Amino acid sequence: MKILSVTSECAPLVKTGGLADVAGALPGALGDLGIEVKTLLPGYPAVIKALGKTRTVLKEPDLMGGPARVLAGKLGALDLLVLDAPHLFDRAGSIYLGHDGRDWPDNPERFAALSWVAATLAQTGSWRPDLVHCHDWQAGLVPYYLRDSGIPTILTIHNIAFHGLAPPTKVPAMRLDLDDFTPDGFEFWGQVSALKAGLVWATKLTTVSPTYAAELMRPEFGMGLDGVMRARRSDLSGVLNGIDKDTWNPATDPLIAPYKTAKGKGRNKTALRKAMGLPESDGPLCVVVSRLTEQKGFDLLQGALGTLLGRGGQLALLGSGDAGLEYAFHAAAGDRNVAVRIGYDEALAHRLIAGGDAILVPSRFEPCGLTQLYGLRYGTIPVVALTGGLADTVINASPAALDKGVATGLQFSPTTTEALSGALDRLCDLWEAPKIWAQMQKNAMSQPVGWENSAKAYAALYDSLKG
Repeated sequence: MKILSVTSECAPLVKTGGLADVAGALPGALGDLGIEVKTLLPGYPAVIKALGKTRTVLKEPDLMGGPARVLAGKLGALDLLVLDAPHLFDRAGSIYLGHDGRDWPDNPERFAALSWVAATLAQTGSWRPDLVHCHDWQAGLVPYYLRDSGIPTILTIHNIAFHGLAPPTKVPAMRLDLDDFTPDGFEFWGQVSALKAGLVWATKLTTVSPTYAAELMRPEFGMGLDGVMRARRSDLSGVLNGIDKDTWNPATDPLIAPYKTAKGKGRNKTALRKAMGLPESDGPLCVVVSRLTEQKGFDLLQGALGTLLGRGGQLALLGSGDAGLEYAFHAAAGDRNVAVRIGYDEALAHRLIAGGDAILVPSRFEPCGLTQLYGLRYGTIPVVALTGGLADTVINASPAALDKGVATGLQFSPTTTEALSGALDRLCDLWEAPKIWAQMQKNAMSQPVGWENSAKAYAALYDSLKG
């Protein structure tokens, strides 16, 4: 089979979140199953710079405000199609945000252009896909543009919170039909929603965990689109994300002191404490690698931190985001058992996960989550909220799970400070039971966290749409 994957970001070229990791890793896993994947993404400066030898496969003299072309090339195992449209993508800074921290005002046109080119390639290119796999709102208009083509489309929802909204005045510029600006079409509270267009017109819908698929049909998780999700219930499936097990492999990771069993974590813990300025302590060293936002639940951790520190535990945090949360954790670092680094550092992220005893993921909602999977892979016990992919990937240390020796982490519910405090208390209790803790680490490191099973699920879905 031939699949065209359409995404706004793709690791290792350009990344702001988990979408990039998925877009970068899934093609290789599908390739192992004999499925040919080409990935279309925008020609941001970093992408153009990373490309080696290329050839032009499509020219667009006027693509929403300027000339463009599509370049074909390869980077490692990735077979790339890059939309080189300087008027849309050749700009410094964030791929989505301007220097003022706000969305680029032409984001609707930028990603409508990406979707338009995807539809053009699918119908007229020399390489014709059997179906088009679209990721999030940035590729949400692909199913709309292909609605009369007979080419199947799949839209994967990585996070339904982002809709890709535009004022109705942009309908002509985005090459949309005003007749479809209705509640049954792409209209959302008086605006154009690129994500809703994909939800309405895609042949099939997927999201990144079975639990999140069920949550999306509830008002508290559906972000105003729960009605659309309920209407498409029979076309929706949840397929868990995986991680790149070569990049995240404690036995071969060049950024840490490698280890094959959790007994080898000690050297990394010592090095991490030294790097972060933390003293020796009797309790567990908990780590955080995350965006600091309310969605991620870090306001809850502020209130629960005293429980961890009171039991002799420590916190090492790497992240950035909400200015208020950044300030609060900077202030918390006044305690000698709290260390905070604001920003993102890939090498430090590996060292935190290798050196930590537990990783905290207290999200209010989490479509899938990747950091808990990294934690499992490295024997770093996840403490997670009972939501989305966190619920699907962590086996809670309940009495029954502990009795059977299968627990891999801790889950808490509801998402409140009190519940998180209780989970941290339980974590410290388990830490004080070395045999139980060692068994949980062993269980964690043996969990399937790669793409093998998920790639098979996508392959089966693709196969069901073959003409």
